[in-house]
Amino acid sequence: MLYIIPIVFGIAPSFIWLLFYLRKDHHPEPNKMILKIFFYGMLATIPVLFLEISVAGALENIALPSLLKTIIYWFFGIAFIEEIFKFLVVKYKVLNNPNFDEPIDVMIYMIVSALGFAALENILALLSSGSSIAETAIISSMRFLGATFLHTLCSGTIGYFLAISLREAKKKKRTFILGLSLATALHGLFNIFIIGNGKSWAILGGRMAITNPSLFAITFILLILILTGLAIFVLRGFKKLKKLKSVCKI
Repeated sequence: MLYIIPIVFGIAPSFIWLLFYLRKDHHPEPNKMILKIFFYGMLATIPVLFLEISVAGALENIALPSLLKTIIYWFFGIAFIEEIFKFLVVKYKVLNNPNFDEPIDVMIYMIVSALGFAALENILALLSSGSSIAETAIISSMRFLGATFLHTLCSGTIGYFLAISLREAKKKKRTFILGLSLATALHGLFNIFIIGNGKSWAILGGRMAITNPSLFAITFILLILILTGLAIFVLRGFKKLKKLKSVCKI
């Protein structure tokens, strides 16, 4: 019975964002397809978890400066691996599917894959925290505005560049790599800032208490700038793709 609480609070952020993003598509995708990609996005979390643990273990045995190890871990060992696996779900389960007939579909399915990924990630994070119901609700709310939102924005960014790349045969790889690199870089920066922010507060008595106001303020502003910039880009991406021809040729 106790496991139900973190599962519900873990899925809730993804479900709310899913309802928001699906409204961006004027030609809704089949519910069965949406659920399928969401489920595969959840499954992608499992190999990613093992890969991240492997990268962390490998780095411990390599003689490198601490700062360099941190950069490699958060940008490659976490951000790059997560973005690649969310993309692979769409690559193998969407791009050759008959339901894929509009440029905007790429962004939608990339975001759905990200939401599935974030859902299981949230559940695992909440299960491992062993927090009370009040603390679980606080953590879930923060992940709704932070990690889950970030996953949708980074995947949405990749989805935009992927949609554009499918229309530009000569620049296909270059355009996709640009989108993947941008999403990975901002994802990595967000991870570093969120770790710093996490050291500036604590949950005491079921309430959030700021223990280092200066660190909290600096990291909070940087996190907001990343999320805001990505959100503006993704929203503009949706508008631009809606103006393109309906049928994509891959």
